[in-house]
Order: sequence, then C-alpha cells, then structure tokens
Amino acid sequence: MRFESEKHNAPRPTLRTIRRACANELYRALKRLKLHVPADKVKEAEAIYVRKVIGHLEWITNNRSDRSKLADWWDEAVSEDIASLWGVDRARLSRAFRDAFGG
Repeated sequence: MRFESEKHNAPRPTLRTIRRACANELYRALKRLKLHVPADKVKEAEAIYVRKVIGHLEWITNNRSDRSKLADWWDEAVSEDIASLWGVDRARLSRAFRDAFGG
C-alpha cells in the first residue's frame, strides 16, 4: 500500500525508464498514424524525445500526474522535430500522440 506522501515524493526516473517510456509512447503514436516509418528514423525520433525529456526532467516529474499538461508540452517541444523527421503532418502526429498518451 502506498501512502500519499510517497506518491508525491517519488524518485526521479532512471535513464532506462525514460528511454523505455519514450519508445513506448512513440510506438503507440505510430500505430495510430497507421504509417510505416523506417526503424532508423524511429530510433532517431526516440533519441530526440529522450533528449527533450532529460532537458525538462524536473518540470515533467513535477507534472507527471497531469497528462494533459504533458501532452501540451510534447506538442510544443517535441512534435515539430519528429513530424519533420518522419515527414508527417504535425497536427496529425500530435493527435495520434494525444490519443495514445491519454492527454
């Protein structure tokens, strides 16, 4: 059983958990796009996403329970780079990510 104070003082995620979460979120968004993207471009997108998350880690961990805020951040900070890399419309990618992420 978790106590309320433990929930708010959760430790920061490790680099491994960040990488896995980013990979899973992009995989789910890509599934919703119903689009084939070469594996090397998917890996590059994951690297971009991980770098952005690490750069904003404090804000992300403080807002980890607000998926809407996190999805808004993703739209502003990450979606443009990945949309241009994958050659897909940014609005379509953002919608797919939001559907997959739950924000």
